Amino acid sequence: MKRIRIRQSVLVAIAIGCVMALVSGGTAASSPATAMGVRWMRGFAAPGTPAKYDKVGVIKVGPTNAKNVLVLEPGTSAGSAYFVPLAKRIVSKTSGWQVWSVERRENLLEDQSELNLAKDGAATATQVFDYYLGYLKNPSVKHHFQLISNSSVAFAKQWGMNVAVEDLHRVIQAAKKLGGKVVLGGHSLGGAVVTAYATWDFNGRAGADDLAGLVYIDGGSVPSALSAQQATQELQSLDAPSATPWLAFGGIPAPYSGLFNATGSLTALLHPNEISLGQSSGILPPDIVPPVRVTNLAQYGYALNAATSPSSLLAAQAHLGEGIGARGPVHGWNSTGALTPIKRFATMFSGYPMKNVDGTEWYFPQRLTDDTGAVDNGNANPAQSVLDLDATMGHDLPTGLLIYAFGARLGGAGVLEDARILAEQSQIPLGNLTLVNRQSTYSHNDPAGAYPRNVFFSHLVPFLEKVSSHR
Repeated sequence: MKRIRIRQSVLVAIAIGCVMALVSGGTAASSPATAMGVRWMRGFAAPGTPAKYDKVGVIKVGPTNAKNVLVLEPGTSAGSAYFVPLAKRIVSKTSGWQVWSVERRENLLEDQSELNLAKDGAATATQVFDYYLGYLKNPSVKHHFQLISNSSVAFAKQWGMNVAVEDLHRVIQAAKKLGGKVVLGGHSLGGAVVTAYATWDFNGRAGADDLAGLVYIDGGSVPSALSAQQATQELQSLDAPSATPWLAFGGIPAPYSGLFNATGSLTALLHPNEISLGQSSGILPPDIVPPVRVTNLAQYGYALNAATSPSSLLAAQAHLGEGIGARGPVHGWNSTGALTPIKRFATMFSGYPMKNVDGTEWYFPQRLTDDTGAVDNGNANPAQSVLDLDATMGHDLPTGLLIYAFGARLGGAGVLEDARILAEQSQIPLGNLTLVNRQSTYSHNDPAGAYPRNVFFSHLVPFLEKVSSHR
């Protein structure tokens, strides 16, 4: 996957929030009881970071007595809940496997309080919207979300690949203690983290030495590294006193895109048939506004469905169905032909019914995005020296490592080529690779969301079975 593609995916993710944010009020449905949620463990002691943020979390799905673990790393602006529907299906179709979805440390900064109330049926959609966003235009709203000043979290400017990999190392070590096989997978930018981890130099041992397999979901390493000059310039820009630690989506500062996504996806899920306020708000870009009056779910679908969503939103899209329904005066959503059911899609992003978690990151570190440009399939390069990265063991991976790479709309054949290069560097046999490209039929989010037919999933299960039996 070329570097520019990764950057584009980062920028266009903002539209998810714009689509979902403004939806109608009403009383939220009751949430079924569940014990599933994020479990936090001690993470890497990042220099300058308060100890309360030196943590990494996982959502564990599957039987507790299962020894094998598939660890999944989300992509840019995605949180651990994104993988939960997929994880539930994986453990239902495999034997002896758990799935652990990673929740990065930056999500400890999120204020999930009002979303938790809505998931319990104790806050209306309007109350949720007012708490996180409505107060910005309505000064009468006194109970509302508090912004975090950039100066108070300046330490997060150091939350790059080194921190992400070291935190992930704690997760991998915990999974290893179960005594089975460990596979590491990642979606989008999470694929770059997978390569960085696998090729990281942990005191002379490659990270992949602790792994039985790698899974790339429409994302992977950047095939050519930044120059040292480019890396230096990015560091200097980030280190400026006025610079924010967080990635800005199309000029919109954190945490607003995350707030749009978290609040809007939950409300769209719980109130699908209410008339969309977003459509008439004047806030949404004209090219994602339907020509007829629609419900919340239809507005959500029209904006993110591959058939109607603009090309600027490639990273946010899935095949959600035929489109706007024919019935009026308020049109709903016709899911006929969907690869990814639209309510499943909204569940991935909202995290419903789990508490204190959603499928997005409200604060995504700029440094992590910058550092992906130096991974270069684990080959030492001047940019890694500038950025203090140790992804240098790309020629020293275990030859028995199994690799599955799936290309969709954003990464396509480039994801498969990156996997081939990684294997060739370490003389991993081509027979150890499972390479599937569905760039022409699968949007960026269909691999995780498609149901019940899912080409990515149909190859993943045999891959995990192969891992189980592979020596």
